Amino acid sequence: MMPESAGPVTELTSQYVSQVTNDLEHNLKEQERITAEIAVLQEQLATLQHDHGTLLNMQQALGLAAPAGRAVVPAPRKKSGGTRRADDKKPAAAKPVAKKTATKKAVAKKPVAKKAVAKKATAGKPAATKASPSEPAQPTLIELVRRHLAEQTEPRSAAEVSEALIQAYPERGIQRKVVRTTLENLVAKNGAQRTKQGTSVFYVVPGESAQETTEGAETGA
Repeated sequence: MMPESAGPVTELTSQYVSQVTNDLEHNLKEQERITAEIAVLQEQLATLQHDHGTLLNMQQALGLAAPAGRAVVPAPRKKSGGTRRADDKKPAAAKPVAKKTATKKAVAKKPVAKKAVAKKATAGKPAATKASPSEPAQPTLIELVRRHLAEQTEPRSAAEVSEALIQAYPERGIQRKVVRTTLENLVAKNGAQRTKQGTSVFYVVPGESAQETTEGAETGA
């Protein structure tokens, strides 16, 4: 009799074993699935926390007062009389107007102070400008050229005249081409004479009569 009853017991045991094995596999799969979902949710939570910190930093940088504004919103729910709330808000609204008017007055006063300082700074300038006309006028280039030729005992070329004037008046920045043109203009006005020695051209100032005519031509010009 014992061998006959042993058969059904072993079959039942094997069924339980297979059932438990299947349940274990299912349990492990569920654990894996939930673990993966938790990992995804943790990543989402970390992203949201990072975004939250970034938004808080931006709020502080922009100077926004969102928490303070939200705290003021529930205030009307606790009010006992609407007229008192309305009256309390009026002085607060009037304060910025007073500040604006004060700043406008301060801004309006600033240009006046600047004008006063500018007047004080420019008070001494007319004396300096009045002294400028008393400075002697510099001689023109044609006067310098004629004077140099008059001081010479021999005719001079345009290069010699240019070199002498450049060394005598370095601050004027005299150019050789301009000196040559000035000599030709002086000859055209009979203020100088042109002579040739071979291929070279020399200039000389004539007598006093020619100088007087040259001065009259310059003053007339």
